[in-house]
Amino acid sequence: MIEHWLKTRINFKTLLSLVLISSCFGIGWSQENLSKTPNFIIIFADDLGYGDLGTYGHPTIKTPNLDQMAAEGQKWTNFYVGASVCTPSRAALLTGRLPVRSGMASDKHRVLFPDSKYGLPSSEITLAEQLKQVGYSTACVGKWHLGHKEEYLPTNNGFDYYFGIPYSNDMDFVGDRTKSKESGYLVTENYNVPLMRNTEIIERPANQNTITKRYAEETITFIKKNKDNPFFIYLAHNLPHIPLFASEDFLGKSKRGIYGDVVEEIDFGIGQIIATLKEEGLDKNTIVIFTSDNGPWLSHEINGGSAGLLKAGKGMTWEGGMREPCIFWSPNNIKPAVVSELGATMDLFTTFSALAGAPVPKDRIMDGHDLSSTLFRNAPSPRKEVFYYRGTQLYAARLGDYKAHYITQGAYGQFGDKEVHDPPILYNLSIDPSENFDIGASHPKIIGEINTIVKEHQSKLTKGKDQLADRE
Repeated sequence: MIEHWLKTRINFKTLLSLVLISSCFGIGWSQENLSKTPNFIIIFADDLGYGDLGTYGHPTIKTPNLDQMAAEGQKWTNFYVGASVCTPSRAALLTGRLPVRSGMASDKHRVLFPDSKYGLPSSEITLAEQLKQVGYSTACVGKWHLGHKEEYLPTNNGFDYYFGIPYSNDMDFVGDRTKSKESGYLVTENYNVPLMRNTEIIERPANQNTITKRYAEETITFIKKNKDNPFFIYLAHNLPHIPLFASEDFLGKSKRGIYGDVVEEIDFGIGQIIATLKEEGLDKNTIVIFTSDNGPWLSHEINGGSAGLLKAGKGMTWEGGMREPCIFWSPNNIKPAVVSELGATMDLFTTFSALAGAPVPKDRIMDGHDLSSTLFRNAPSPRKEVFYYRGTQLYAARLGDYKAHYITQGAYGQFGDKEVHDPPILYNLSIDPSENFDIGASHPKIIGEINTIVKEHQSKLTKGKDQLADRE
């Protein structure tokens, strides 16, 4: 017994010594393990809901690679996008600014279309342009949706390389929506969307049955070609936005139907990308983020996703429309945790700029915060508020745990007509994330505090010229 006790004590002392030594030499979870130019990969899904991943509670969609990323990295549970539909959400991510500032939000047409006249203004600074200033190679793979004309394409917005579909995969519709008699699935040729490489159309209609697979392959190829230089990759999947397509290896394989097939194929491609980073010795100097552009398209029923316990979905300013799953992964750098602090896609611009040593623009109002201290030291997030816009109008605002709705409105025939609330309705999202119980009457002080931040925000707001309204 004494001998066993002595061995245990010696082993404990040895372990304690190793811990002390490792802390002295900075080994462990620390920003210092990254180089001054870490690589960045943003993986952006389309119309994926808060409840559509295994790690966020889906009972039948299998996402082992994303689940593993969440276990090894950080899973954020209060992470937001800049809008509840495609175009303005993507503008917010890439510019670090609310889309109402750049004119990429509209009360006439909520997104850009193949006959839209304009796109992201050249005066806006994208994350790709920001990182190119400090020597990064940049690639956009997938859906763009910030303008299809050459002047608005990724290659004129800081990206060295582009491979993808310039807008949503349901546009340029031709034919009919009947399913193939042979397969029972939609026919990809009914959607005449172009597949582009840089500024040239290389395939039309794009074969959407293989598009998810090809996006992963293009991303891997770019990683291998640029492994000796810092790089930024923006991988924006067109799916699981409807219409849904999957390759032969995944079609009909999930328990969730074709929607599950699509999500599981996206997850598989992410696994291949992570494996490539490890094979090339890049994993410990690369930060990978996975999130989505907005909530699920609920009106498509079983072909749409799920917001889990959150209310509503795409197109709306209820939580299900704008709160998204978000995973940050970087081995030995980002400290594993489930983070309930506030974050937003606009924060990626500011965070990446800080890590890469690129000065944040001073000539405009930026809406992002630097999340580095939360990622690397589990410190509280500097973001304390969220503004929920629909088009150019502010519908709701969150301060800490509390969210006030000034206007509520459904979308796609769901969740009711537009309703103005005076006084606003109020929810404690930590206690009531489903937004079921209005507590405004008993918390006038909190409503007053939210009103104050809204007034301050609006006093500094200059709306950009609407870039979405005009069509040819």
